[in-house]
Amino acid sequence: MTALRIGAAGPKYHVLIGTGGIGSGIFFALNGNHTLGREESRSGHFLDRRDYCKLHIVSHYVRKLVGPLIEVLPSGAVGDDETGRRLVDEMSDVGMGLRYVQVLPGEQTMFAICLVYPDGGGGNLTVDDSACARIGPRSVAAAEMDFARYAGSGLALALPEVPLTARAALLALGKQYGFTNVASFTSEEIASGDIADLQQIVSLIALNVDEAAALANVSSHGAAGDVVMSALDVIRARQPELHVSITAGGDGSWAWDGLEVYYLPALDVKPVSTAGAGDAHLAGILTGMAAGLGLREAHELGVLVAAMSVLSPHTIHAGIDRISLAAFAESVGVALCPSVRSLIALDG
Repeated sequence: MTALRIGAAGPKYHVLIGTGGIGSGIFFALNGNHTLGREESRSGHFLDRRDYCKLHIVSHYVRKLVGPLIEVLPSGAVGDDETGRRLVDEMSDVGMGLRYVQVLPGEQTMFAICLVYPDGGGGNLTVDDSACARIGPRSVAAAEMDFARYAGSGLALALPEVPLTARAALLALGKQYGFTNVASFTSEEIASGDIADLQQIVSLIALNVDEAAALANVSSHGAAGDVVMSALDVIRARQPELHVSITAGGDGSWAWDGLEVYYLPALDVKPVSTAGAGDAHLAGILTGMAAGLGLREAHELGVLVAAMSVLSPHTIHAGIDRISLAAFAESVGVALCPSVRSLIALDG
């Protein structure tokens, strides 16, 4: 594991404390592109792909790219089953601190069946009564001593797949102890209006284009750029200082730093699987922020990590580190700003 080359001053942030889903899944490739019917039996086959939940994906890349200069402390739960034990082992192997990851007897680890159509579309069937559903404010409160220990120098990350009450508690602790609060929400949560108060204590919100459409109350089937600008108009009217990251797959991604909108196209690669690319993009941004980059430069690193992530069939590309990122950047010929080139040691 080769981490980024962060300068002698060290990272801007020394800890990432996050809550969100920890789980796994399987991919099933359906024969035929027509939508699976309610009473239909359809043939297909399982794919050799490993699925991971959002908190695991983001935490993995941040820890692996920043290395021991940052402590990564996920707060979540798995069941006391084979899947849960495997995930805990994988997180430990990367160097995450697992004192706030509970292994709950009698509960099942979050698990999804990911349906994949021949044209690349698909959807998920996810259990709604997994160990993740047991995470609440009291679970998150256990991490307060580390919020206090790293006051003013941490990232607080609130991601879906655990109850909103737990994420609210984590963001409240982040605000109390001077952390930079980062969050994403599902389209349903955004449309319901339940996040309005939480958004006021968030420094950076990460959205995909569907979630941006829900925020702007527009159709997600319009041009991605129009949807993004509609969402940014809403955000700037309500909370102009809020930083924003919006991804739109092959249509590229946007960032707003409170002053300017930055757009970057998706890199021209042939994806093996795009699952997890949005989480990899957020992880790249957080990695850049931890290294001291502004959002504009961190956005470049997010695009780079996301583009390389889709070359793996799994939702975590285990081979991503500084050396492989530099080689990948050279292979695709992407133009990077000097600060990102320095982090990945592209110039030697």
